[in-house]
Amino acid sequence: MMDLRRVQALRVLADRGTVTAAAEALFVTPSAVSQQLRALADELGVELLVRDGRRVRLTAAAHALLEHADALQEHWERARADLGGSRRTLRFCGVSSAIAALLSPAAAALHEHDPRRRIELVEEESEECFRLLLAEQADLAVVLPTPASPPVDDPRFEQRVLHEDPQDLLVPSAHPLAGRDGVVLADVAAERWIVKPRQNDTYDLLLSACAAAGFTPAVAHQVKEWFAISRLVADGFGVCLLPRLVPIPAEHAVTRVPLTGNPRPVRKLVACVRRGSAGQPDLAEALAVLDEVASRV
Repeated sequence: MMDLRRVQALRVLADRGTVTAAAEALFVTPSAVSQQLRALADELGVELLVRDGRRVRLTAAAHALLEHADALQEHWERARADLGGSRRTLRFCGVSSAIAALLSPAAAALHEHDPRRRIELVEEESEECFRLLLAEQADLAVVLPTPASPPVDDPRFEQRVLHEDPQDLLVPSAHPLAGRDGVVLADVAAERWIVKPRQNDTYDLLLSACAAAGFTPAVAHQVKEWFAISRLVADGFGVCLLPRLVPIPAEHAVTRVPLTGNPRPVRKLVACVRRGSAGQPDLAEALAVLDEVASRV
């Protein structure tokens, strides 16, 4: 009988790339991952890994097994749904604005409905949210699709758009554009921009929007947290794109100017679960509550 935990270790290794990274994702030691993979190889009578310098490389047999492993995991998730059991803990993850606007209100509503239910929330960038789902360290994620995100037909995940969030231009209140009812993105091609390029889903969205408008943004200051960005804008250090979901601090002298024309940048917030798990009672309820919260935003 094949042990699905060993198959899961192989799936996470394929995603993370190294035994050490897979062990960190699974909260076990690297030696434990290696033992699971050796046992799986012995069960199947094939080689799954070969040494490639200090790293390991998946064999053709391992890649063939991974195609079946995704289907096995989906069937297991559907079996859990058919059994109708409840989880002691629901684990949510998402980008910061999604937690504030969607996941936190949903978690509060779920807790009010059942105070015994424990809910954990983790803030991560979208790529890491997918990894947490795969490693079964999260049950539901709200992410921003980026070029690095899995495609919608990825056999490991179910994804659906939860909310469309327009992006506005944030400028100092004394800026010449502050009094406008709207601007096109090309009007600010020569501005200095405030955005953190690394480990920041927002950067890819900015690049895509500016490329469609015919320019590359000149990044003057690399900052990620919205409160800090707003302060820098207020002090005249540049401009930024601000999602409509993100509130403006009252003490900052900034103005939100709607973007018009084409392109008009819009973030799509996507709810994501492991494929086959959406029918499990707790997750089905959580997804329904998320839909309700999103409809009120």
